[in-house]
Amino acid sequence: MSKQRLSVSVDSDLIEAVEHAVSRGRTDSISAWVNEALRSKLDHDRRLEALANFISLYESEHGEITPEEMRLAARRARSDAVTVRGAQTARKGATRSRRSIR
Repeated sequence: MSKQRLSVSVDSDLIEAVEHAVSRGRTDSISAWVNEALRSKLDHDRRLEALANFISLYESEHGEITPEEMRLAARRARSDAVTVRGAQTARKGATRSRRSIR
């Protein structure tokens, strides 16, 4: 695929992070990293658009998804979730409590 030069202004903290990624061998170059980031963003936007189209089609056939249906779906998803890291132990004096799924 042909390449084209592009000049952009970028926040200095982002440049520093990308230069660090290059120095650690996580990407070949700043250009390669930017190219990958642009592809990821375009893919993400396409997926969001496809999801919006799917929801629109679903709602046109079945009616609008209600807040109650979304709450129940979220509850079901949480109850089916698999923990992939160990439970965190509470720090001494911590007052945070885990909310129960309703």
